[in-house]
Amino acid sequence: MKPAVLLLLSLGGALSLKICSFNIRSFGESKISKPEVLNVILESIARCDIMLVMEIKDAKGTAFPRLMTHLNRKYNGKKHEYGYVISQRLGRKSYKEQYAFVYRQKLVSVKSVYQYPDTQTDDIDAFAREPFVVWFSSPTTEIKDFVIIPIHTPPEAAVKEIDELYDVYQNVSQHWQSQNFIIMGDFNAACGYVPKKEWRNIRLRSDSSFVWLTHDKLDTSVKESTKCAYDRVVLHGKAMIQAVKPESVDVYDFKQAFGLTEQEQLEPTSKSWVISTRTPQTE
Repeated sequence: MKPAVLLLLSLGGALSLKICSFNIRSFGESKISKPEVLNVILESIARCDIMLVMEIKDAKGTAFPRLMTHLNRKYNGKKHEYGYVISQRLGRKSYKEQYAFVYRQKLVSVKSVYQYPDTQTDDIDAFAREPFVVWFSSPTTEIKDFVIIPIHTPPEAAVKEIDELYDVYQNVSQHWQSQNFIIMGDFNAACGYVPKKEWRNIRLRSDSSFVWLTHDKLDTSVKESTKCAYDRVVLHGKAMIQAVKPESVDVYDFKQAFGLTEQEQLEPTSKSWVISTRTPQTE
């Protein structure tokens, strides 16, 4: 596995709503069947109130429901019961993945879901895995609703797809009325995949209305020999941006937390990270 990025989006309250992202490497039945791997995945998800899961590659569609059964069996009665929404299988030709969001049902609910159609007349099929967008409601927090736009880019197309996220935002903001946006996931936004000279060509970066919480030197890579800020979080919306404390971004090294070797770290996941969103509670 790799270190998880802990992003505490501090919205001014004493309690936290933790929003996380987890790229589980080639998630499928093989991960479920290994108790030690399953335990790491479950404990990582249980750290969060909303968890984006990426790279679900189970063609039969049975592994993720089984994961949810294990999750609720392990934590129901101790913590909030979890629900989830999952995309269709996305990808070109035979290679396909799914996005999913796992969430604590007592803290947040899903207002709506939207599969970005990726059919712009001037750039059809811009994404290998077009974003599966979810609008969340959080009635006990100051920010009552927010939209999460997830992305897992192919490394070779990182520059193009990160730029195209600007169009996704424009499309979703017309589709829904929410003013609060989080764009997050495995951008592959560092090292050789996004050279420094390319940043000026990425609208999501050049438009100052988008705030990047993850700086370019933050290490979210898997291997000890690699230090790259592949995984990112971007905010849009005045209320959301004003509520966040940028210094709350941190890295959760679950290799160290679970006492894993580098090979063991690579086994359950290729990429994972966590956003912890801190919001005022009225309860």
